Amino acid sequence: MNLIISGTNRERSNSLKIAKYYQRELQRNGESWELLSLSDLPHDITVTDLYGKRSEAFKPIQSLVSAAQKFVFIIPEYNGSFPGILKVFIDACSFPASFFHKKAALVGVSTGKYGNIRGVDHFTGVCNYMRMHVLPLKIHLSKVHDELDNDDQLIDELTTKFVQEQIDEIARF
Repeated sequence: MNLIISGTNRERSNSLKIAKYYQRELQRNGESWELLSLSDLPHDITVTDLYGKRSEAFKPIQSLVSAAQKFVFIIPEYNGSFPGILKVFIDACSFPASFFHKKAALVGVSTGKYGNIRGVDHFTGVCNYMRMHVLPLKIHLSKVHDELDNDDQLIDELTTKFVQEQIDEIARF
């Protein structure tokens, strides 16, 4: 089993739209891909699931993470980096079992010009610390609101080409 993580708890986010797009495309390659939106995290996660605590609400999420062998992180830009809720999620997961020597692909998303280059770089450091194997090809979707049509499909031919190249590499990874 593999897991796509929409890296924000913002409802109806562009990150979730991109995560669903990746899920559809990756499943066409015949692999099983689950989707986790961080909006599904327990609202009180900072007091229930950090520092060795485990809530009943987080147990199924931890089970998903533990079972996954590959991850795709869809990482929106928040103040020049990645969202704090993504770090809280990582910190709440069991260490090292959740991510140790598993594979990760990273996709930066922003409404600005640079597609969260800095945040993806910061998150790469977190992945390296957790000894994850990070796919070298990282995608940066800038002005994401202009990249999606009304059906949440990518519309720019060049963007679609690069995303598909990453998806093919994820399948072989």
